Amino acid sequence: MVKPKKTRFERKMALYGVIFTLPWILGLLLFHAYPLIMSIYYSFTSYSILDPGEWVGLENYQTMFKDHVFWVSIYNTLYFTVFFVPISIIFGVGLALILNLKIRGQGIYRTMFFMPSLVPPIATTIIWLWLLNPQFGLVNHWLEQVGIPGPAWLGSEYWSKPSLILMSLWGVGQSIVIYLAGLQDIPQDYYDAADVDGANMIQRLKNITLPLLTPVIFFNLIMGTIGALQNFVLPYTLSNGQGTPANSMMFYVMYLYTNGFGYLKMGYASAMAWILFLIVVILTALIFISQKRWVYYQGKD
Repeated sequence: MVKPKKTRFERKMALYGVIFTLPWILGLLLFHAYPLIMSIYYSFTSYSILDPGEWVGLENYQTMFKDHVFWVSIYNTLYFTVFFVPISIIFGVGLALILNLKIRGQGIYRTMFFMPSLVPPIATTIIWLWLLNPQFGLVNHWLEQVGIPGPAWLGSEYWSKPSLILMSLWGVGQSIVIYLAGLQDIPQDYYDAADVDGANMIQRLKNITLPLLTPVIFFNLIMGTIGALQNFVLPYTLSNGQGTPANSMMFYVMYLYTNGFGYLKMGYASAMAWILFLIVVILTALIFISQKRWVYYQGKD
């Protein structure tokens, strides 16, 4: 079958379409595609901001795996990811279930839990630096009231990462909104049928709510994992970019940034960026593969 030729008007409209999308296409090529391609090349060079550098092959990658701080940054990042992501999901789902109850002032409570996620990260840092101050912070003051000696929190190598996890839960309000949307998308017919069968609240939660909420949990698991692996603003601000105490707050993206813009090792930083990309791809792929075992969609077996 011969494909009909486009009319002059259709060609004109197509040309207008290209013209109107041209700024976006140029922005994509200039600010996304070009830096992406060049970062691959730079990862095999000794490039710095002040020096075009030379081709060094796999030297940056070999140096990376011999770098002690590199491995410390990976440990810190994985520690944060492994603990923060599950805790944030449990915390978010639990609060969403409470905020989904039909009670008076429901909108006010939802707003209260969402508001902290709107606070800029720098302001959040200042607030928590005061709350977790080991000498006059409110958290240690409250602990003393019940006879518990408060730790040094951010000043302790042992407590610094748990403190950061606690601070990061401050912004769980965004995921709560998504969980609430997922809860409200569950048909009421399922709950009515469960009531007829005599199911109690725990049984409804276990057999209806949580299974049908798994697609939303899956989405937040993916986004939370990617975000945790790229954690930067809070630890960088808390430690003034030094990763103190004893590199316990030196996260992967912080070390990448320090090498690129602190030590001007752009080639080395580019290599680190691609290693992080591979880690994100692998973990995301594993989560996608695992969804067949625990994610349930309405209308599918």
